[in-house]
Amino acid sequence: MAQSTLYIFAGLPGAGKTTLAQQLASSLGAVYLRIDTLEQGLRELCQVDPQGEGYGLAWRLAADNLALGLSVVADSCNPIQLSRDAWQRVAVQAGVEFINIEVLCSDEQQHRYRVETREATIAGQQLPDWQAVCEREYHPWRAPRIQLDTAGKTVAQCLAELKQQLSDSKHTRT
Repeated sequence: MAQSTLYIFAGLPGAGKTTLAQQLASSLGAVYLRIDTLEQGLRELCQVDPQGEGYGLAWRLAADNLALGLSVVADSCNPIQLSRDAWQRVAVQAGVEFINIEVLCSDEQQHRYRVETREATIAGQQLPDWQAVCEREYHPWRAPRIQLDTAGKTVAQCLAELKQQLSDSKHTRT
């Protein structure tokens, strides 16, 4: 049996991370965990305004699935060092590899267009506007990661590029 891996996605809203994370999870047959889904569920089912609880639930779900030998694709903005460290801790405690994947869109016009024209894929979800995306706290990276720029590329091109980079073991940690 192949060893499970925790694929830790990060990036600002509208960069393309959810699309890529879903595509990767589907192609790998991996468990897909989306913070937006968990947070919206907390809002609707528990009347909670999540301030980190979505991440906490995702970390626990990831640990359970990694313990079963399943790979996990974690889809979140993952904007600060605290959350990045916590994801990595989940993998280390489970004794599995983790790979950080930062998705960005270097073309500001294209990124803004995506943010302003996208539609929520989760019932009741309130998407951030361009100003909120620009003002979002997002720490510089300290850990090794795959960095994927989606500007000017199709989803298929981005997924192929990601898979090529994933074959490079220098981005993998245990």
